[in-house]
Amino acid sequence: MQGVIDQAVQVRLIATAPGPHAVPAVLRYAPADPLAVRITFPPEISLDGVAVDWAFARELLSEGLRAPCGSGDVRVRPFGSGRTVLEFHVEDGVAMVQMRTSDIERFLERSYDAVPEGREQQHLDVDGGLAQLFGAA
Repeated sequence: MQGVIDQAVQVRLIATAPGPHAVPAVLRYAPADPLAVRITFPPEISLDGVAVDWAFARELLSEGLRAPCGSGDVRVRPFGSGRTVLEFHVEDGVAMVQMRTSDIERFLERSYDAVPEGREQQHLDVDGGLAQLFGAA
């Protein structure tokens, strides 16, 4: 089984202050958690000075490249030519970042090489998860 896939990406923080704010971020996919992807932002852009990690469905990221999708805390939509916007909704407001669609496509391709679309259930350890949840592990 292929290991965890990390891909460094450059995102632009969309803010009310003038000028773009380019920041590094990392997209992550772990075959052990086959339905999810994560994006981690560095501590310097968070309000409390700690790294921020968001987990959401790989399918949401994929579908958001073609059309707006998501109705919860994370929403994804195409933006102009070659860009994609990710919105992260929290109680205090919304953070929006923009990234190159090609970076996301490359990341998703690598994730589908590790766990093909539609085969995620074969990689889930339901028994292990239940044992851990109930303290039997």
